[in-house]
Amino acid sequence: MKLDVMVTGGIVRGSVEAGLAVFRGIPYAASPVRFGAPQPVQTWDGVREASSFGPPPPQSTALGARADAEGGEDWLSINVWSADLGGGLPVMVWIQGGAYVFGWSGLPEYDGGNLARGGVVVVTFNYRVGLEGFGYVEGTPANRGLLDQVAALAWVQENIRAFGGDPGRVTVFGQSAGGGSVAALLAMPRATGLFRRAIVQSMPGTYFTPALAADITRVCAAQLGLEPGDLPTVDPHRLPAAGDAVMAVMDQYVARWGRAAHARVPFAPVVDGDVLPSTPWEGLTGHGELLVGHTRHEQRLLTALAGLLGAVTPGQATEAAQVFGPDPRRYEETFPDAQELYEVVRSDWLFRMPSLKLADAQVKAGGPAYLYELTWPAPGMGGVLGACHGLDVPLVFGNLTAGQPAVLLGEPTPEAHSLSEQMRTAWTAFATTGSPGWAAYDTGSTRIFDRDPAVTAYPETVSAEIWRNHPTVLDLEGERTS
Repeated sequence: MKLDVMVTGGIVRGSVEAGLAVFRGIPYAASPVRFGAPQPVQTWDGVREASSFGPPPPQSTALGARADAEGGEDWLSINVWSADLGGGLPVMVWIQGGAYVFGWSGLPEYDGGNLARGGVVVVTFNYRVGLEGFGYVEGTPANRGLLDQVAALAWVQENIRAFGGDPGRVTVFGQSAGGGSVAALLAMPRATGLFRRAIVQSMPGTYFTPALAADITRVCAAQLGLEPGDLPTVDPHRLPAAGDAVMAVMDQYVARWGRAAHARVPFAPVVDGDVLPSTPWEGLTGHGELLVGHTRHEQRLLTALAGLLGAVTPGQATEAAQVFGPDPRRYEETFPDAQELYEVVRSDWLFRMPSLKLADAQVKAGGPAYLYELTWPAPGMGGVLGACHGLDVPLVFGNLTAGQPAVLLGEPTPEAHSLSEQMRTAWTAFATTGSPGWAAYDTGSTRIFDRDPAVTAYPETVSAEIWRNHPTVLDLEGERTS
């Protein structure tokens, strides 16, 4: 069965799939001007088919990522799943992760069907990544990937009623770089009024100063034999290779790029004073409800991808504590095992403490915050990865056998199905009512997702004590307090 809906730009034709109205590949902005801000969508005549995902933006292939489709430059497209086109349902807008260098809404792990059946309209979309989205070039707008996200959220406000959604009940949610993006949106004046609630899953604490971002962009341009100002003239599909080449040799730049180089993070949102005036920890206003959390063993997947799982030396662990830990001695005394020390300190710096401190900032700003931690040790990959980074994605979407993250689960067990149902119920309840079903963080409560679910005090007490001060913005030649 086909369905026609009028949106900004013209009429789109979706279809009914397993009882849901599904629309894919709708343009939410025009094909982007190279290194420019997103522009209004161009109109079309007749009926536009909305049965296939739009092409992904140019993608890095580092870190095991893959680009699943080729196509033109109509990257800025959006997808919708709805159980009732006349329903006035809460809306959940997903921002996928990918280290700010890859990510495509057409990946099977982001299929919104299972979530939509929980009584919400689910929206996913593409945004620019890598040099095109986050490279810092003087004379071009900063944070173009974030500006794409703002344009997608504006499209939702203008059009979601036609898909059965309530524009007054929009929740934006994302994981990893998607979570970092959601956190940035909370501090962006351009995003004010475009959503009511936010869910931040495993946000990375990487936000760059313009000086650091410009220096990394300069080195990326040099890989192509160019100056940064020449990058907008390059075939966009050549850009990811330049970023990947720099990522591979970032250890050569630790004296200039500090922790960003140690962690091999070439791109992140830039605190430019305009698009992103401040870090999220400084910029929250407390408006709207926030659900935020992380997994227990965030770093373990990244350790495995680096070939260091079970092979971290005492020297590597000590270096990690000294580079990433605000109090290296406290870390080393508390976690004497090299593997555990390496993973805890890097988990804390990159994901866990940024997430915790976002909850702190929300409470300080006078807004409601809810905190969670996923501690369930997934049985996939022989069970060695524990509750690692990315495990929450298949559980939240309910896609337990589709896409790369599903390998973390292995063959889905009754435990996995139960945990997925618990997380989907909490996420959709939050989108519907503003409460996920447990007490707010300012009461000292943290929801633990595990075999035996519980609400308890935040369990990572030592880490929380070490990180009393907010994380810092990453700067050229190390860090400075933001």
